Amino acid sequence: MGIPNPVPVDILLTPPTRVLIIAGPNTGGKTVALKTAGLLAAMAQAGLHVPADPGSRVPVFKSIFADIGDEQSISASLSTFSAHITNVVSMDRHLSLPALVLLDEVGAGTDPIEGGALGTAVIDHFRQRGAHLVATTHYDALKSYAATTQNVVGAGFGFNPETFAPTYQLVYGSPGRSIAIEIAARLGMPRDVIDAARSNLSYREQQLVEHLARVDRQLHRLQEEQQQVTQERRTAAEAERKLRAREESVREREQTLKRRLESRLDDQLRDARREIDGVLENLKVRAADLRQARRSGAATTADAGALRAETRSAIESVADRALRQAEAPGAAAAAATATTSSTPVEAGVRVHVRPLGLDGVVLEIHGKQAEVEVRGKRLRVPLRDLETTGAPAAAPTVRVNVDLMPREGLLTELNVIGCTVDEALTRVERFLDESTVTDMQELRIVHGHGTGQLRRAITKFLSDHPLVAAVATAPQNQGGGGATIVTLKD
Repeated sequence: MGIPNPVPVDILLTPPTRVLIIAGPNTGGKTVALKTAGLLAAMAQAGLHVPADPGSRVPVFKSIFADIGDEQSISASLSTFSAHITNVVSMDRHLSLPALVLLDEVGAGTDPIEGGALGTAVIDHFRQRGAHLVATTHYDALKSYAATTQNVVGAGFGFNPETFAPTYQLVYGSPGRSIAIEIAARLGMPRDVIDAARSNLSYREQQLVEHLARVDRQLHRLQEEQQQVTQERRTAAEAERKLRAREESVREREQTLKRRLESRLDDQLRDARREIDGVLENLKVRAADLRQARRSGAATTADAGALRAETRSAIESVADRALRQAEAPGAAAAAATATTSSTPVEAGVRVHVRPLGLDGVVLEIHGKQAEVEVRGKRLRVPLRDLETTGAPAAAPTVRVNVDLMPREGLLTELNVIGCTVDEALTRVERFLDESTVTDMQELRIVHGHGTGQLRRAITKFLSDHPLVAAVATAPQNQGGGGATIVTLKD
């Protein structure tokens, strides 16, 4: 025969409560709970491990008394009732606070009415003396005392309402029905004896039994509802946790997508600048030839104008192609939501590009699309992906200057000594953008030693920049800790 699963019991004397009165059916677990309270208190004070939930607390008692079981003695002329009274008298005589008093079936062994009255008086006496007390009882007088006295709590062991089998669960606030007749029937008492016992109950007693039964049923339903609410709270908390984790995951994916889009835009911008640089290099060669031809009279001013127009057309072609390429990732990531802002999207208005998560200014409207300047880049974005964020901004002035004179030297070094952090980072960003039209792979940024704040800010900025492959402190012959070497991506 297997050992049944243990049922945990919560024995609670939460201040200012110092008295617990336990009721319930026979064989329901009252005496076991009483012994458990005393045993765990003694184990704790002996330094032993206590089998209780984490966070449980046991006071330190100067004296612990227990009156449990039947100690009648013929030789000592002690009946059951006399033995109990003798123990109580001894407890009162030797009581030393803080104290724990355990009374099993207090007031038993005599007339129920007088026993109930005496048991109530005994418990209240120890309560007034300041002792902690746990008692078991079947008396209605003690149940009423628990329900009506301050700093006294009542609890009852439950049972299955259909089979009357004990559940061994202690329910606080329950009156704890004794159900002696039902348990006698469950233990095999003849049916005619059970029927006779029920008929011997007075009308008032039957009403009390029915009332206690209703209270037990209501408490049982409340307990089930409380357990259901607790489970629903746990489920809701778990669902909220999963939802927050999902939101965080979506937010991280959006940030990753934004970084990829920005990196792609930067790569496309760099490619476009390289193409434009090639166009300009070709222009310089042809301009040199044109100047030579004009000296010899073989070329006219019209030829120079045609060369400028051809160059401008080539540059605009490269720019248009870059804009069309930039539209693709934005359209793929756009959410299918309409703009809810009350301000219409028109030229000069500041807008938020939802797929990119970036802000910009509308330059032109082309049907269902708008040309937007974002961080110095011109993008063509569907109107449905734009949300106005403020009043119209000043219309930007766009000028395209074609310099027919060749550039001298390459820009490979930037000195930001004396700049604030914001000024230095702005200059470094512009410096990197300008370097994309050259073939240089290594740059040097001079920031000096100082407090190191400028060096740390520039290093962090460069480490996250999409054009940068590596960042390192300059060798001693190139400035040491006062300069940073930047290696660009291919």
